[in-house]
Amino acid sequence: MEPAVEQLLSKEIMEEALSHFTLRPEYRKLGDFENYVFEVYRNDMPYILRITHSTHRSEDEIKAELDWINFLHFEQVNVPKAYESKNGRMVEAINAADGSVFYCSLFSKVIGEPVKITSKLFNEKLFFAWGKTIGRMHHATKKYTLTENIKRRASWDEDDLLEIENYVPAQDTVIIQHTKELVNQLTTLPKNSDNFGLIHSDIHSGNFFFDGEEIHVFDFDDSCYLWFSSDIAIPVYYSALYRYPQGNKNERNAFANMFMKSFMEGYKTESQPPKQWKEQLPLFLRLRDMTLYSVLYKKIPLEERNEEINKLLEEIKKRIESNEAIVDIH
Repeated sequence: MEPAVEQLLSKEIMEEALSHFTLRPEYRKLGDFENYVFEVYRNDMPYILRITHSTHRSEDEIKAELDWINFLHFEQVNVPKAYESKNGRMVEAINAADGSVFYCSLFSKVIGEPVKITSKLFNEKLFFAWGKTIGRMHHATKKYTLTENIKRRASWDEDDLLEIENYVPAQDTVIIQHTKELVNQLTTLPKNSDNFGLIHSDIHSGNFFFDGEEIHVFDFDDSCYLWFSSDIAIPVYYSALYRYPQGNKNERNAFANMFMKSFMEGYKTESQPPKQWKEQLPLFLRLRDMTLYSVLYKKIPLEERNEEINKLLEEIKKRIESNEAIVDIH
């Protein structure tokens, strides 16, 4: 989290947020990269409280996210349920000392456990379940319509991270140019209800729990209107990246093709894959390189970048400059 925002989240704001949702005073912070995420309790039942600063999302954006999450929950997709506050609001706004706003929302805590990328559970059974849930999500979303008074969630090309020149070093001219070229190329792709819609956009292994049979997805903060093929690209992107952090392309390719075989078998049990998804995959793998490169520069100050982050930035930079995808899917 940016230091300026960190200073604004006071004890009084936390107490007010807990009060709005009738929660116990104790809490445990789970994350603070783009949102503050806490495990909280009402009586003895655990919930997830998320607090978002107005520099990151607007109230309308959050309401749109929660509307879609609750639609998916109603459609039996394994996602959390978002709850109203005691005032009957899905989102509670709390003013900060500088006049900015923190937006608070409450979710059920999904069942299951996290799966580490080095775990024995990180296998074909999990990859199948991963694809199955994303397929179910895409199938349900094809019939999603906005609830009255809910504004449409942002389109992919409104992402500030694609204004990469605002975050990366000025000398990264090739990176800036290749990002603009890819964005222009993507805008020419066919777009219809079978291949484009509201997607999660970030379903890596850190954003779901596994119950041994199915995955349960959370963290819809990056949801946007984008091609379904991107939701297929993201799981293999992060799985290959973190399973083989040293960047051996042959190892990554072998793993990625094994991963995709099981993943797409699961996907096809719930939804027809979008046409040309395999041809589009390299484009969305490259797009994720660009947004990850951008967000690392945006969120992590130079003095806080460790050797691991610097190596990752260098690896991504080389791929973007050479228009190369992280893996090749056959």
